[in-house]
Amino acid sequence: MNVALVIPTLNAGVRWQECLDALAAQSLQPDRRLIIDSASADETVALARRAGWEISTIRRADFNHGGTRQQALEMLSDCELVIFLTQDAILADPSALAALVQSFADPKVAVAYGRQLPHRQATAIEAHARLFNYGTESLPKDMSVAQKIGPKAFFCSNSFAAYRRRVVLELGGFRRDLILGEDAEFAARALLAGYAVYYCAAAAAFHSHAYGVAETFRRYFDTGVFHARNAWMLEKFGSHGGEGMRFLASEMRYLSQHAPLEIPKALLQSLAKAAGYKLGRNERRIPRKLKRRLSMMPRYWDVPG
Repeated sequence: MNVALVIPTLNAGVRWQECLDALAAQSLQPDRRLIIDSASADETVALARRAGWEISTIRRADFNHGGTRQQALEMLSDCELVIFLTQDAILADPSALAALVQSFADPKVAVAYGRQLPHRQATAIEAHARLFNYGTESLPKDMSVAQKIGPKAFFCSNSFAAYRRRVVLELGGFRRDLILGEDAEFAARALLAGYAVYYCAAAAAFHSHAYGVAETFRRYFDTGVFHARNAWMLEKFGSHGGEGMRFLASEMRYLSQHAPLEIPKALLQSLAKAAGYKLGRNERRIPRKLKRRLSMMPRYWDVPG
């Protein structure tokens, strides 16, 4: 199968060269390598061009999580698989791409995503989040599995994920009208259409974020907006139930063993998550000007909806 690799970029920063070096070391080299750059003002484009990448440039105002990735799919008509990576994700070993591509040996698989590990300098809070959400065992997920694990069935992350291009287009592509979650939303549609989602633990990348309390609030506000505007996903797959409390209990155990001084920050972040998510779920009652201030994606609110 012809394979493409796509990275949306904007001022990729200090990890960009490390990202490119890890990709150059892969045992499987994609047939096409494309960055879609949102008018970076640093060396992002120059470094990618020097490494032999194709470059497509867009205005910053035109970037859209789903729409930009859909644009990439339409540019790559000669490729059967399209891998998406984010600019701050570093592949963990030279077999990562090959392992992810191998997931598509099963013709039912529409999307496969890899394991995310905390960056080597990550805080204990970052590390726990990755360990909780990305297990050591691979898992094929279809509707029979969804009946047991609920919304975890459509969990997916475009920080490191691959798609069967034909199926994405067949099911209508990535949506442009989402504040985030274009990966999970497509995965849910694929499951309902009879396809499978594959979690490939053997394909790993270092990728984590040290969000502050305010950033955490904004992220979960946007997640609440996403769920409010796509209620069909939880209606079809069930609610998250006590997942938040399970995460918090696991986090407190982990931090008590590894970084007890981070417990107060973790508790504040948990409050921020709950408050942000609840506000996001009720965003229809909030003035647009205020929603811009509460969101990580203020430009999203420039479009009526």
